Amino acid sequence: MVPWKEGKLLTWDVTVVCRLADSYVDASARDAGSAAELAALRKDEKYSALERTQFFQSIAVESLGPTNMAAHSFLAELGRKISGVSGDDRESSYVFQQISVLIQRYSTILLHEGFTEENRQDHVNTFL
Repeated sequence: MVPWKEGKLLTWDVTVVCRLADSYVDASARDAGSAAELAALRKDEKYSALERTQFFQSIAVESLGPTNMAAHSFLAELGRKISGVSGDDRESSYVFQQISVLIQRYSTILLHEGFTEENRQDHVNTFL
């Protein structure tokens, strides 16, 4: 295990939030990315005791795209560190692309699970 920063090990928590949820819609209507910032703030408060022994990084991603600002900086730094080892300057881009793909997969699963079996069958029959 390699220390991440200030001699502390890295601990992270990833949260995916939907800015259309009742708990985030008011803030999202005012500022893009505010749902991610609010979710990250909640995680930072929840895990504040870890800061004594570990470097904690909350990563909050909105289902429609934005991440919280601290996570964006962290992921860019992570990509730079990977680039330093691999020699490929595109590693930061790859990190963000992988997150985008994961969010798309997550959203697909949620959409699929949102339909009842009866609705799924009706939907399939309309395309046959």
